[in-house]
Amino acid sequence: MVMMLENGLATSMNAKIIGSGSEAIVLAHGFGGDQSLWDKLLPLLSQSHRVLVFDWTFSGAVRDSESLFDPVKYSSYDAFADDLINLMDEIELKSSIFVGHSMSGMIGCIASTRRPELFKRLILIGASPRYINTDDYEGGFNSSEIEQIISNIEFNYETWASAFASLVVDANDTLSVEKFQKCLKRMRPQVALSLAKVVFYCDEREMLDKVVTPCTIIQTSNDIVVPNGVAFYIQNKIKGKSTVEIIDSSEGHFPMLTAHLQLLDVLKGLL
Repeated sequence: MVMMLENGLATSMNAKIIGSGSEAIVLAHGFGGDQSLWDKLLPLLSQSHRVLVFDWTFSGAVRDSESLFDPVKYSSYDAFADDLINLMDEIELKSSIFVGHSMSGMIGCIASTRRPELFKRLILIGASPRYINTDDYEGGFNSSEIEQIISNIEFNYETWASAFASLVVDANDTLSVEKFQKCLKRMRPQVALSLAKVVFYCDEREMLDKVVTPCTIIQTSNDIVVPNGVAFYIQNKIKGKSTVEIIDSSEGHFPMLTAHLQLLDVLKGLL
């Protein structure tokens, strides 16, 4: 069963509920993506749960993204957390299982600190509170590498999008690489540039201390974007009961595309 949602924010964000059940799962995609990145998981998850999928306002799949995405408003993760809370309130979801990929992992964490009753569990896939290394923290990139990424997005977005997709998605899975490339290239370059600055310059490490919702952090065994040490850093920082799951023999930042069966095994164990 697919239920299209036709209220204010739900309509703007292409929200729909798939399946039925007493519990709800919220699937939130990351930078450059849209809800189609969850397609391989939906048939199984929707057998036993109501699954909410949607597109963030930056996504190229959003019809009015030019008017909906305000770079000033979305200059941090805070406005995204507000959108998530408002969307869940609009649909009347409570005590839901939130699955956030990449940047959405931190957005879900922030939202859970503001409205903990909305979240039964947080499942973070490839999430990171900070991408830039410091003396006592390995985020995966030095400052000059991040500056180069931002410059490439600003001055040659199409070329960067093709190259980035090949790096962050398992290159052996050409169909998945192409799928993410298409998502990236549907984004308006100026939106991608603004959002990339928010993501790659973020520092949400202190916020993690406020998270009390039970949490599972999922990583592939080799993610070029997020070192595995980040998952254990998150586990140690948050106050809620937490576990780390490493999907062995899996490459890349998008297990929902390239290792969906292994990811489903982990999710089934949690659900």
